[in-house]
Amino acid sequence: MNRRQFVYLTTLGSAALAAFPALHADEEPPVPVRLSVRPDRLGNIISDSFMGLSYESAQLGDPGFFSGANTELAGFMKRLGPSGVLRIGGNTSEYCYWTSEMESEAKSGGALQKPAGPVGPDTGLKAPPSVKIGPAAIRNLRDFLDETGWSLIYGLNMGTGTAKDAVDEADYVMDVVGAKLIAFQLCNEPDLFYRNGIRKANYDFAKFAGEWQEFFQAIRARVLNAPFAGPDTAFNNEWLVPFVKRFKNDIQFVSHHYYAEGPPTDPSMTVERLMKPNPKLEAEFAGMRSVRAESGVPFRLAETNSCYSGGKQGVSETFASALWGGDLMYELAAQGGVGINFHGGGYGWYTPIAGTRANGFVARPIYYGLLLFAQAGAGQLVEATFEGAQQAPLLTAYAVKKDTKTLQVAVFNKNLDRAVRMSMDAGGRIESASARRLIAPRADDATDVTFGAAPVGTSGAWSAAREERLALQDGKTSIALPVASAVLITLTTGG
Repeated sequence: MNRRQFVYLTTLGSAALAAFPALHADEEPPVPVRLSVRPDRLGNIISDSFMGLSYESAQLGDPGFFSGANTELAGFMKRLGPSGVLRIGGNTSEYCYWTSEMESEAKSGGALQKPAGPVGPDTGLKAPPSVKIGPAAIRNLRDFLDETGWSLIYGLNMGTGTAKDAVDEADYVMDVVGAKLIAFQLCNEPDLFYRNGIRKANYDFAKFAGEWQEFFQAIRARVLNAPFAGPDTAFNNEWLVPFVKRFKNDIQFVSHHYYAEGPPTDPSMTVERLMKPNPKLEAEFAGMRSVRAESGVPFRLAETNSCYSGGKQGVSETFASALWGGDLMYELAAQGGVGINFHGGGYGWYTPIAGTRANGFVARPIYYGLLLFAQAGAGQLVEATFEGAQQAPLLTAYAVKKDTKTLQVAVFNKNLDRAVRMSMDAGGRIESASARRLIAPRADDATDVTFGAAPVGTSGAWSAAREERLALQDGKTSIALPVASAVLITLTTGG
């Protein structure tokens, strides 16, 4: 903890922000803003299954990784909610091959429990090594889902695999995972197949759709109730509407990917850039709105993170990623998305949970942004608008109605040079107000992150060490936010 954080924390006693945290000499005075929350102006619903993580399919080459015995990893996931969604896919899904019970277990002596090396996010720079996935990995995966309470999106290999193998794999996964499987995805980022050598340069949507239908029909011929999603594209929004027009009766949701930055070798990919609005994200939302207008089919951001090709050191593993990630979840929900999956694994720069079975696991900074969202929980978004925030343009707020009297308000100050003092009204008399802060000494800090003045411990253990009671005046309240910080405010109103 540096001196600034110490001074900051010691000013937050029961007086709860009567005094503003000490400022650096180069910081501007806090910008006064007003947040108006209107519980009667309803927005989109955030469901219990909105939260999600994503891992490479190659991780199933270590059948003991996703297993009921891996209680440490399961604990980190359960901390993010009891009903999340685990997505298995990524670039390596196009190089994973199903193998029979006899072959897979005979070669490993039947146990399949020896820890393997970490499987981090694939960089996409070259074809990954081939990995065999056997039935033991799927049985263990089912145990892991039972341990966490989460559901599953499962990627199949349409890129370099055969329809016959996909049928065999889907049949076994469906039989073992059952109702916990919410969708198969037949490929990963097919709009990039022509770039990575999986298909020829003339590969287009028509060719993709023909292949997708072939695999779909082959699987459905044996696995009658198999659920599907797609197209799981990387960036090409022009494939989304044609896909739902052709397959809307065959899919549970439309899936798409989004990375805020990249490539990591580009020096302009910085913390400062990560904090700013991104035209790519607006393009994603435009595609999502087109899908909803065309078909009403739900939209899920099935793979996302801060910087593609595995992330960027000095950006993806910093506290800035927590602010970015938490804010992104609410942005997506506000636009009508039904869920999100943050990609990770191993020791990838952007992974929310870093580590291995052998070495244990730790929460990276981005995990704390997900934790804030999880603590706010499911509910219905309501209108939350700022007045006077022109001098703090990277300030965002989202309000979730829990019941007739309770609101959760998440505020993200992504400004790196502007603190704010925020007054707040809730359209009626506020009877009580409390706050848990998401803070770190600096936006580029990679270790000293806390939420509610507490770090996340082993197996996801966490409880708030400090919950500030905010002072009330005439049924309203106020709070101060330092630069690069966030807060989750709980309001009880007169109903």
